[in-house]
Amino acid sequence: MQLRKAERKKAKLKIGVSGPSGSGKTYSALLLASGLTSWKKIAMIDTENGSGELYSDLGAYNVIKLEAPFTPERYMEAIKACEDAGMEVIIIDSITHEWDGNGGCLEIQEKLGGRYQDWAKVTPRHKNFINSILQSKCHVITSVRNKQDYAMSADSNGKMKVEKLGLKEVTREGFEYELTLNFDIDIRHNANAGKDRTGLFMDKPEFTITAETGKMLLDWSNSGVQDVDADKLIIKHLCDEIDPLLVSGDQYEKLVKEKTELELKPENFDEIINRLTAIKEESSESQTKIDDKIDPPAPVKPEAVKPVEKKPKVKPATEEKLNNPALQAGKEKMNQKLAETKGEQKDVK
Repeated sequence: MQLRKAERKKAKLKIGVSGPSGSGKTYSALLLASGLTSWKKIAMIDTENGSGELYSDLGAYNVIKLEAPFTPERYMEAIKACEDAGMEVIIIDSITHEWDGNGGCLEIQEKLGGRYQDWAKVTPRHKNFINSILQSKCHVITSVRNKQDYAMSADSNGKMKVEKLGLKEVTREGFEYELTLNFDIDIRHNANAGKDRTGLFMDKPEFTITAETGKMLLDWSNSGVQDVDADKLIIKHLCDEIDPLLVSGDQYEKLVKEKTELELKPENFDEIINRLTAIKEESSESQTKIDDKIDPPAPVKPEAVKPVEKKPKVKPATEEKLNNPALQAGKEKMNQKLAETKGEQKDVK
């Protein structure tokens, strides 16, 4: 146990974008992401029936189309796929389906019986999904739908009436408090920070999100103290994927120097991570090509050609009649009678 001076570490941003339908959540998330990295390093997990590709004119970003059932595990699988592909920013558009969609947490709890105690089985699955966002090695931008919230209240006469409480995010309550920053966007595309740990936007006038907003957040993120321990774990993980037989620290250091031409020092960690990630991606592509050569896909076998069956030759009707035993016997009798007649004619002569 050690008492030390508090210092802000470099960390990946976890940004929320919430608003009603038509407020521009997807568009704003893409602009934010473009300020954090290049377009080719942006991945969008699209649950909105392909709407994530409507803005492909902005840049060459990547998309994973996620369809029902929207279980927490399927979201986690998509996040891991983006990380393994070397993406730097992941946009999840939207997380609402994980909670209130087909196969989401509310439906899972209902199918278990809809009892309060059934949440004991659903809540851990939802928490694992949230942790996969918070612990991701990428910047993550989540979008979530807002809807009008209502409540029943009594007026001065004791009569019950419906009261509007304002907009409420369609996900489990409290999610926004897990984030670095949460933007609320209205129907006119104006944003304000409902929660802001950066201090860049809190108590500031409404504004429109642009790529510059993302750049401001990236500068704030990079201004923190480097988290050496976290970087070491990332480097070790990358080395293990490149060479699974590594055991000792000396071997890791040797591999890093051999592959990146850099010393394993904190000031080089960012560049080492970038170079090792590129090497891992090239190695994966090469291995895929080798596997295709060694084990090519099995050719589709044509259907076996069946020999034509020989059908018995059908004898003509006349031939059948001539070969009939009864007809043959009658023919012989006629011939015999004819012979006898000819003999009688000779005797008369």
